[in-house]
Amino acid sequence: MDSDEGDAFVHRIVADWREAGLSPEDRALCGFATRLTRNPSRMSPVDLDRLRAAGFDDRAIHDATQVIGFFNYITRIADALGVEPEEFIDEWGREE
Repeated sequence: MDSDEGDAFVHRIVADWREAGLSPEDRALCGFATRLTRNPSRMSPVDLDRLRAAGFDDRAIHDATQVIGFFNYITRIADALGVEPEEFIDEWGREE
């Protein structure tokens, strides 16, 4: 995949990851990340079971959860302090 194809792929994911042509594993992970980001208090063992059903073992789930949580943490800190996003992020769009 060249950089133009990569950029187009990223834009499709940002626009709607459900329709971006992701693998079933990546769709499961994106669903988990979205739920953890938007509704962390509503997470349940069912969310973990979905990842396991998609082929993720407990170590992969742990690692993914750590990365998702870290990005959520950094984003909240940056938002609280008024840090402007990098220019390349603006072109992808941000949810308000």
